[in-house]
Formats: sequence, C-alpha cells, structure tokens
Amino acid sequence: MPSIKRITPRPFRLPLRGALRWGKASELAALEHVLLEVELSDGALGRAEIPPRPTIYGETVGTVLAALDYLRPQLLGLDIEDTEAIQRVLHNFPANLTTKGGLDIALWEAWARSEGQELWQVFEPHHPRVQVSYILGIADEAEMLSDAQTVYRAGVRVLKVKVGRDLEADLARLRTLREHFPDVVLYADANETLTPEGAEAYLRRWAEAGLLYVEEPLPIAEVLARKRLRKAAILPLIADDSAFTLRDLWREAQLDTYDILNLKPARTGYTQTLQMLALNRTEGKKAMVGSQALSSFGAYQTALMAFQEGVSEPCELAFHLKAEGGFCNFPPLKEGWLYWEDLVQCRFDPQAFESYVLT
Repeated sequence: MPSIKRITPRPFRLPLRGALRWGKASELAALEHVLLEVELSDGALGRAEIPPRPTIYGETVGTVLAALDYLRPQLLGLDIEDTEAIQRVLHNFPANLTTKGGLDIALWEAWARSEGQELWQVFEPHHPRVQVSYILGIADEAEMLSDAQTVYRAGVRVLKVKVGRDLEADLARLRTLREHFPDVVLYADANETLTPEGAEAYLRRWAEAGLLYVEEPLPIAEVLARKRLRKAAILPLIADDSAFTLRDLWREAQLDTYDILNLKPARTGYTQTLQMLALNRTEGKKAMVGSQALSSFGAYQTALMAFQEGVSEPCELAFHLKAEGGFCNFPPLKEGWLYWEDLVQCRFDPQAFESYVLT
C-alpha cells in the first residue's frame, strides 16, 4: 500500500468583493487561506483548503504552518489505508481544527486517486440536488442590497443573514430584503450575541419577520439556556459553534439543545463529518453543510458532503461568489439548486491558483 510521502502547505490570498462582518466585532476582508497538498509514495496527490479563523478557532496562517510542522513527522511514512494510525495522530493533537480538517480531506483525495478515482466517485450522492444558501454579513443597506442582488442573479434563493448586534436594525434589514427579494427564503445567524434574558424576545420578533430558523443565538457556555430556548419552540435552532467536534455534538444531542446541525467539513474533515452526520441521523435531527467562507475549490470539496444521507436543509455553498476570482470551475446554480451532475465537473486549476499564492 502507498504511504504518505509529502505534506506541503501553500498559503494564498484571494480578495473579496467586500468585507464579511458577523458577531460582535468579527470581520473578514480577504481569504488568507492555506492550500494543503499531500503526496503519496505512488505519486497520488490530494489537496484541501484550510481556512484559519482567528476569532473562531484561534488559528492563523502561522499557527497552521506550525501545526503542520508538528504533525508532519508523525504522519510521513504511514500507510494511507492505516486510518486508525492516522486518526490517532490527529486525535492526539487537540484544537487546530481547520488544520486537521484539511489534512483529513487531502488524505481522502490522495487515497481516492491512488485507487484510480476522484472524490466524487467515492462519495455517491443520496439525492440529486441541494438547495444553496449564501451568507449575508452585517452591512449598511446599500452594501447589503448590492451583495444580495449579485448572488440573486447568480441563482441563490436562500440567504443566511448575520444578526444580533441591534434588534431594530436587524428587523429593518430583514424588511428591506423582503421588499427587494420577495421570493427569497431568509434565516438568521446570531453568532452567540444574545443573552439568556433577552433571547426569547429577539426570537419572537425574528419569527414574526418570517425567518426560517436561527443559528447559535446564545453563548456556547449557556448550555441549559439553549435547552430552554429550544423547548420554547419559537424558531428552530441551528447548532454550529456548539458542535465543533463529534464530542461536542454528543453533548448537545444528549441535552437536546438544537434542531438542525450545521456541519463544516473544513473544520472536521470528511472522517469526522461522516461520523457526526451518522450520529445526527440517529438522533432524528436535520442537517445542513456550511462552507466556512471558502473559495470555489473549498466549496466543491465541501459540497460533496451536502449530498450525503441526512442533509436536508439549504447548504452554505455560495460564498465563493463574494471572491474576486478562484481556481476551480464551480458550476452555476439553477433557481437556487446545485445539481450533482454539474458538481462532478469541477476541476482544480493549478495555473489559476499560482496567481494567488503568497511568496
């Protein structure tokens, strides 16, 4: 069996059309990510996109490179099919979620190619199409409408709206979106900005505004408050920050704090994502897939998980529309839907990637 021969990180910068703002103060002005390459002893090559998020995971490009320096000597030489040994190395290195997620995805692709396949041939679809959503950050009215109009023209029909800094301003923005895009479905992401005392009032107002559901309204530490808020059944709750890992998800499932799980392969890789999805199905919960604000290449690799059994809700697979360029031919959306037959045409473009590499 081939073994892991080379692990090479390649930092890159991809400009955005405008900044993404969320939570209390977070802002993303460009994608400063790492393209990870894993080569096997038989020449098979796997890639993945690592998206450091300092304000979410405490990772930067620098910490990703340092983490890979630590993990590399433990992984090189391991048999690609010795998944137990590989996962042990990753499991014994706490935190560093997107670094480990990227390694896992790149290893899956390298293994698939060693077997003469592409990733899309390994992950057969459970359903033929997936409804796609777009993350709409906190912005003034003109910027928000311009962003929404761009993605609407590109086929997006579901918007995930960042909220939580100001209730009345949130409601005004939601009304404006309703007026301009009456056929678009809206839901909210509060990014842990509410308090246990004020959360119900916020959710009732958002429900009156016609939102579909809300993601992480409360701080993660407020586990019992989340449980009570879900029991109030004002709006379905999406688990994201509260379910970073399989262990986190087990806790949330036991306490019954959520209705929908937002899976993000960029932080859990494929191995743990599939495990989490299986647990979520067992618990009878719904699921969506989030792209973690990735380029079109990362969106492609993420989208493969959106077609797996148990994923039923709109998936965040359109953020690449906010990027100025890319290096993967992500297919166009058709009236809000991404089709499997189109997704499998995606290809990484090495020449295009070179123009974004940081030297």
